[in-house]
Amino acid sequence: MSRAYPRVILGCGNFGGIGSAPAFFGHGETLEQALELMDAAWEAGITWFDTADAYGGGRSEIYIGEWIRSRRPDGLRLTTKTFNPMAEGEDHGLAPARVRRQVETSLDRLGVEGVDLYLAHDWDPDVPVAELAAVFEELVAAGTIGAYGLSNVDGAQLAEALEAGAFAAVQDSYSLLDREAERDVLPLCAANDVWFQAFSPLAGGWLTGKYRRDAPTPEGSRMTMRPGPYEHLHDDRVYDALEELARRGDPATLALAWLLADERVSVVLGPRRPAHLEPALAALRQPLTQADREELSALFA
Repeated sequence: MSRAYPRVILGCGNFGGIGSAPAFFGHGETLEQALELMDAAWEAGITWFDTADAYGGGRSEIYIGEWIRSRRPDGLRLTTKTFNPMAEGEDHGLAPARVRRQVETSLDRLGVEGVDLYLAHDWDPDVPVAELAAVFEELVAAGTIGAYGLSNVDGAQLAEALEAGAFAAVQDSYSLLDREAERDVLPLCAANDVWFQAFSPLAGGWLTGKYRRDAPTPEGSRMTMRPGPYEHLHDDRVYDALEELARRGDPATLALAWLLADERVSVVLGPRRPAHLEPALAALRQPLTQADREELSALFA
């Protein structure tokens, strides 16, 4: 896998659903909306798309496949993942036989012969990481995947994996409101030349200014559909920091610029419509100084 990593990746987790949650399969962006988003991202110079087999119960990969077939883009790079069930009650995990099966079904939906990066979408305590590395190496040797990595892992899990195989990338939650990656995962990635990708860079919309103290939750927002991961943010200290962020400029642009000011980090952006690409593009055009980044770090400490 090329070391010339893109700074911004198009996250396609809302195509045909809201992530991997079976309750929301068939929701999220329609095919037409997804095609419009991919067109806008490609026009803006974003050429790496990120998906997973279970996003929308397979719909995300199908929509990307339709975009590839109809647009025939030159230079598109792809990440997909596996772990979660494709439907309520179906199997999940990283057993080697399942990984082999799932990668083939992903390639079918995408309409491609291989993907650039394949990620374990979660840690599977029932599968030794050496077994996982072995099946991933088998897929690399076959040309099915270019490289492999992990998602949703902590520092101890990453350290164990790096002893077992050539894991090349990690995709974890990281934002001004979720700093856990700074403890162990980011330093390990930097020390081992592992590509770190930040998902949920806007903390489910919290860093856009969408949610306000003592104001109703906007209809159709993440907090009305999957609030669980973000309930803890209803805190006066969080609102204080968010209000100060808004006084300094566009909150989403600043939050993304804070991430992009760290050269170790790429951002997986999950826009719901083309206009949502603009904060990331603005952050790339107007990078933060290190002093500004440190101020924002302290503000959300």
